[in-house]
Amino acid sequence: MLELYQSEGCPYCAKVREKLSEYGVSYVVHNPRLPGDEGGDVTNDLTHEELTAGGEDQIPYLVDTDRGVAMYESGDIVDYLEEHYA
Repeated sequence: MLELYQSEGCPYCAKVREKLSEYGVSYVVHNPRLPGDEGGDVTNDLTHEELTAGGEDQIPYLVDTDRGVAMYESGDIVDYLEEHYA
C-alpha cells in the first residue's frame, strides 16, 4: 500500500499526485500540515507524528508499505514511482 503525506496546496505534492494518477495507482492520502517552507501549521497531530518519524518535517512524503520504502523529495518519489509502478 502507498501512503502519501501531503497538502492540497503544495505544488510538489501535486506533482506526485499527478504521477500516481497517471499510473492508476491507488494510495492513501494524509494531510498532516499546511504547506510552507518552514513547515506550515499542523492540521493532524497523529499523521504529523508519522511524517516526522521519517526524520524530516517535509512534504511530500511517500511510504510504500509493501516494499518497506519511505522517502521525501518529489523528484525522488516520481523516479521511484516510474521505476516500480509505470
